[in-house]
Amino acid sequence: MFQGTYTALITPFGDDGHIDEARLRRLIDEQAEAGVDGIVPCGSTGESATMTHAEHEQAIRVAIEQSAGRLQVIAGTGSNSTIEACRLTAFAAEAGADGALLISPYYNKPTQRGHIEHYRAVADAAGIPIILYNIPGRTGVNMAPETVAEMAETPNIVGVKEASGSIDQAMRVMQLTGDDFCVLSGDDQ
Repeated sequence: MFQGTYTALITPFGDDGHIDEARLRRLIDEQAEAGVDGIVPCGSTGESATMTHAEHEQAIRVAIEQSAGRLQVIAGTGSNSTIEACRLTAFAAEAGADGALLISPYYNKPTQRGHIEHYRAVADAAGIPIILYNIPGRTGVNMAPETVAEMAETPNIVGVKEASGSIDQAMRVMQLTGDDFCVLSGDDQ
């Protein structure tokens, strides 16, 4: 489903403090010209944690419009609020995103069961492919491989961006989930 190179996009802002839409569109065109397979707007690289909800939606909408089918768009729609993550992911789905990448609820430090309930609620609310994002260096809690494997049983939870820094953990996730579950690499400790 998702293979190749996906650029974690920055979100360019102008001197007025608002998203510079023209620069964002040029950046997306440059990614398409460079031959990447997809883009990820509004991830942690895109400053999503500091963006307003309106800015978040604007960046996702622009990314989908400007990609115009040339690139897959995996929208960053994570939040520490399950309700907000559901809302943002549903917005991305309605706007035409190919999938969504969701960071685990940061600051909240959910239990393993809490991770499962959070991600399943989002998966149910949106209906598009969901990629889990395990980045304990930013969230303060690690998603165990067994937790990821349990969530992989949800049909539209299709992968994980594994950024724990542990190759052993990534290998264990792959052993528990099978060949059709996407394991993306990341290192953001």
